[in-house]
Formats: sequence, C-alpha cells, structure tokens
Amino acid sequence: MIRWNEFTKGIVKENPVLILMLGLCPLLAVSSTAINGLGMGIAAMFVLVGSNIVVSLLRKFIPDGVRIPVFIIIISTFVTVTDYLMAAYYPSLHKNLGVFVPLIVVNCIILGRAEVFAYRNNIFYSVLDGIGMGLGFTVVITIIGMIRELIGNGSIFGFGNFVSYPALIMILPPGGFITIGFLMGILNWYRQKHR
Repeated sequence: MIRWNEFTKGIVKENPVLILMLGLCPLLAVSSTAINGLGMGIAAMFVLVGSNIVVSLLRKFIPDGVRIPVFIIIISTFVTVTDYLMAAYYPSLHKNLGVFVPLIVVNCIILGRAEVFAYRNNIFYSVLDGIGMGLGFTVVITIIGMIRELIGNGSIFGFGNFVSYPALIMILPPGGFITIGFLMGILNWYRQKHR
C-alpha cells in the first residue's frame, strides 16, 4: 500500500517554512514579489527532488562517515544546473534572485531531506517527499511574495495597481517576518480548531 502521506505532509503537517521553520533566509530575502517567490520555490523544488532521487539511488553505496559531504556534492550539482538554466532562460529572474540561487546548496530543507528521508527510503517515497516538501515551500514562498507585493507595491505578479498607498515596509525584510508571523498564526489557529 502506498503511503501518500509522504507527499502531503510537506504541504501542511510538516510544512518546511510554517511548521519546521527551515529555509527562512532565502524566503525573507527574495519573497518581496510573487514572481521571485515562485521562481525560488521552483528552483528549490527541482534541486530537492533531483537530490532526493540521487541520494536514494546511492544510499547503499554511501558510507555513513562521508554521507554529508556526498550529499553536498550531489546537491551542489543540481544547484549548478539550476543556476545555469535560470541564467540562460530567465536572466531577469536570475538577476533578482542573485546569490540566493547558489545558496540553495546550504538550504536546510534540501540537506535535511537528504539526511532524514532520502538516505533511509526508496526512490519512490523519496520523490514523493521531495515533491511534497518542495510544493509546500513553493506555495508558502509564493503566497508570502503575493502578500508582500500586494501590500508593499500594490500589484500581484507585476500586474495591476490594487493599493493606492502601498506600505513600503512590506517589500523590505521586516515585511517578510510580519507576513510569516501572520501565516503561522493563521495555520496554528486552524490546526487547533480542527483537532
């Protein structure tokens, strides 16, 4: 029987941002707009799924003593591919995300899932885990980007002029903390109400 919770847990129950509080550095830095948040989320998900697959395939051949350096090499390979693809096909997004694309190598979500999950599970469940965790991160960082862009700039995905007097603080790093705090509060309220 397939354990589908390996996919769904990353979206709400073990959301990397709102529950586990991982990956906050790139989230705070690049989620000032919805497109930046979506781009970073997709890049992180690609790296997460790819590295989970390779770690799961090689798990029986990787000695325990060197597993972390091996994980970092695997992850950095996928990050390099992501960085080059983004630079070639989406140069404006690549410029906006800047150094935070190469820093996916040290993102706690990616390394943590390789260590905690992919190294201990088969490829199918590692792919489900990678997609679920990546989707959870992507959804949250995109929502945060949408909220910050709407309140701080008056637009969503660069379109529209929905707010007459935008609050500039929302597109600055404190706006990221404020938005994460509100989303965590809403999620905690929902979880307590539906126990």
